[in-house]
Amino acid sequence: MKWLIMTSILCMLQQSGSTSTNTNTNTDANTNTEHLSVSLRGQTPVVIYRGDYSSPGFTMVDLDKLDQLIKKLDRHSYAPPRNAVINDRGGITPEQYGHRLDQKLFTEKFYAFFYGTGTFAFDAPLAPVYPRVDRELLADIKEKPIGQYATYYNSRNKNRSHNIVLAARAINNTVIFPGETFSFNKVVGRRTREKGYLEAPIIVRGELSEGIGGGICQVSSTLFNATDRAGLHIVQRYSHSRNVPYVRPGRDATVSWDGPDFAFQNRYNQPILIRAQAVPGKLFVAVYSSDVIEFKPRSVPGMSFGHLPEEISASAEEKDWLDPFMDWIR
Repeated sequence: MKWLIMTSILCMLQQSGSTSTNTNTNTDANTNTEHLSVSLRGQTPVVIYRGDYSSPGFTMVDLDKLDQLIKKLDRHSYAPPRNAVINDRGGITPEQYGHRLDQKLFTEKFYAFFYGTGTFAFDAPLAPVYPRVDRELLADIKEKPIGQYATYYNSRNKNRSHNIVLAARAINNTVIFPGETFSFNKVVGRRTREKGYLEAPIIVRGELSEGIGGGICQVSSTLFNATDRAGLHIVQRYSHSRNVPYVRPGRDATVSWDGPDFAFQNRYNQPILIRAQAVPGKLFVAVYSSDVIEFKPRSVPGMSFGHLPEEISASAEEKDWLDPFMDWIR
């Protein structure tokens, strides 16, 4: 009788073990095949398998892997916002919102998939990214000029003229809020061939040579004089090792990506707007703000055609073309 009882128990254990093995095998198979498909706008969906995000030996989420996944999806889903700007016609081009991964909502959806069963699919949840400058702000701070300056250059030097135009575009429409510091190198960025900059004369240790981005120091120098006229606090400025012909002696601001920078701080209680434009033979920069700003302008001597050396003076035709702009910057 005891022998029959023991035999029955052994049979039951074997059947139980077999059932358990089959269940685990099926569970592992399901874990390895069931997946989450996350769609990103205009991109191939990201496929996520449940088993790849389990902590070893536990039915828990591997938080390090989840964090890496969230960072990856955030990079691929990010679209930067665009500030409102003043266009070439003088009107305001409205701002555009950007977007990025809504990490909180995605995490909730991921946990529902991980601790659920079956295959899931959804679009990556996105959160808006707001621009710093909207049309209302821009309309308020584009009205009152508080500082301006103009310099001149030889438009027949095509490479140098091209670099001046690129750098002027880079600083144009920049808004500096109260307490913020403007850095020329940070705003313009590295001057490279990939960004369109060309070789043109530069000053190195007091000598003229050719370098990528030659000419942009005229943009930083013109900006320095405009901001100085506006009474802004100059944080960093260096002069060239020799006088330059486009500004008066001691009124230049040399810049280099791996060296000197030009920087100023907005200590006023209103945002300020930089407007910069390069037209054939002339570069002008103006600083604007709202009507309620209280500023303390400084006296800065200007430049004119009569002060320019012969080698960079504009032609008579260029002078006639530029004369309508003189009232704007004086």
